[in-house]
Amino acid sequence: MTETLIHIQSLPAHSSVADRQVVDLPMMAADRRRVRRRLVAPDGQHFALALPTGSVLPVDHPLYVTDTTLYRITAAAEEVLVISPHSIDEAVLVGHLIGNLHRDIDIVDGQLIALWDAPLEQQLHRVGVPCVREQRPFKGRPPGEHSH
Repeated sequence: MTETLIHIQSLPAHSSVADRQVVDLPMMAADRRRVRRRLVAPDGQHFALALPTGSVLPVDHPLYVTDTTLYRITAAAEEVLVISPHSIDEAVLVGHLIGNLHRDIDIVDGQLIALWDAPLEQQLHRVGVPCVREQRPFKGRPPGEHSH
C-alpha cells in the first residue's frame, strides 16, 4: 500500500471540530519551529511541511483539515521549571532573570512556566525563588526564539 504524503505550504484557518475526528499532533516547543520537515501523525498520515522560514506552528491550531478529520497542533510534555514567586518583587526578579537569558514563559494559574535550563534553575535557587522541575506541556517558544 502506498502512503499519501500531504504537502503543507500554509496553515488553514481555524476550523470547527464539529463532526470531525481530531488527531492531535503533540510537538515540543523546538519542534513547532521546525517547519520544513516530514511529520507522521499518530493515525499514520504523512505530511511534508514546507512552511516559510521563521514560521511557528501555533498550539491548538489546525495543521490540516478534511471533511472528516482535523489534525491539530498540540504542546507535548517536556521538562519545564514551574516557578512560584511569593511576591511581586520575586516575580519582577524572575522576569529579569528569564529576560536576560532570553527565555520565553507561559503563565498558568499564577505560576511562571519556562523550559528547564540548568543555568536558570541555578539562578532561581541562588536568589531563593521557589521552583520545581516537572514534565508538562509548554506553549511558549524554545530558547533563542524570542520576540521583542
